[in-house]
Amino acid sequence: MSETRASGAADELRRQLADNLATSGALRSQAWRTAVEQVPRERFLLPGVFTPGEDGTWLPVTLDDAGADAWLRLAYSDESLVTQLNGGLTAADTDHPVTGIPTSSSTLPSLVVRMLEDLGVTDGDQVLEIGTGSGYSTALLCARLGEDNVTSVEVDPDVAARADAALEDCGFSTWTVVGDGLVGHPQRAPYDRIVATCTVRRIPYTWVRQTRPGGTILATVGAWSYGTGLAKLTVNGDGTATGAFLPGPVSFMHARAHAAPTLSGDLAARAAYPDTERAARVTPSILDEWMPAWLSQLAAPGAQLVRSVRSDGQTTVYLFDAGKEAFAALSPGPDGEWVVRQGGPAGLWDDIEAAVATWGNAGKPSIEAFRIRISRTEQVVWLATLDSNASWVLP
Repeated sequence: MSETRASGAADELRRQLADNLATSGALRSQAWRTAVEQVPRERFLLPGVFTPGEDGTWLPVTLDDAGADAWLRLAYSDESLVTQLNGGLTAADTDHPVTGIPTSSSTLPSLVVRMLEDLGVTDGDQVLEIGTGSGYSTALLCARLGEDNVTSVEVDPDVAARADAALEDCGFSTWTVVGDGLVGHPQRAPYDRIVATCTVRRIPYTWVRQTRPGGTILATVGAWSYGTGLAKLTVNGDGTATGAFLPGPVSFMHARAHAAPTLSGDLAARAAYPDTERAARVTPSILDEWMPAWLSQLAAPGAQLVRSVRSDGQTTVYLFDAGKEAFAALSPGPDGEWVVRQGGPAGLWDDIEAAVATWGNAGKPSIEAFRIRISRTEQVVWLATLDSNASWVLP
């Protein structure tokens, strides 16, 4: 494909993407449409991406391997595309299927644009982005606000270097910083808006301090990768921040400092000496549904969730909370019911069952019914319905 033809094809695909995002409701304003039609996402995917393969493997895809046509179609699909595995491996480093854990990606455009719309920027706003990633969302911010109004922090030096190169290639010499996004970037504070493209277990109070009174923080909050909530907070003049959770499921990789450590060793041995054993009132299948999973991680925020499948096909669901030295193990009983065994000073599954029951008694409201309040000393999420004021403290 000639350079002129490729440029024309990319322009058309960007217009189609903008049309699709507008139809879905993610794209709601002309200003962001102009940015989507301007920014070439394909440049932010170099040197390549990983797509899901068989048996949990990842297939490397590069521009040279795919060809220009296929590369552009992939770039303008509304899909999240993994750009790094295991904290360092890129698609340019291998030519065969690999296993690994995604550690950086280019988020699906519909979610990126939806969040940028929800951020509510106006001309002249100073924005801090936590998690540069591929740099695509950074470029959209620059196209909308101007490069001098955008600061982006990325913890991984290699990821940051690739994003910075792509931004420069597109003509954006913005403030890209290598560092821990959880501490923000005080050198350019205060900001009118802070947006995080990673999940956090709690909102860092440094973000509150670095946001102007009346400013907005938009971030995904949750302890588990599934069942998180997108919180939109307003920073108040007294140093607190309050807000609500926006509709729909949202999922990002955890900020690396907030990611749970990998559990190793014999999981069954860790749960070998329970203090109690009983029939589960709520089965672990609820964890496959977004809202019950959201409630469960609120009720047991320090717990890690692990599913283990034996050679005979039997599944055991474990919860381990190292801080509380507590565990819960759920497995099918002989009569088809689930049995829960718990040990330690906290009943992890008891707390989850209580939270799910509270939600059910309130009529199973959507996540928009939940509120969040942040102070210097405490972060609280509560269910704000007429018949419930149940609350949970984030660790």
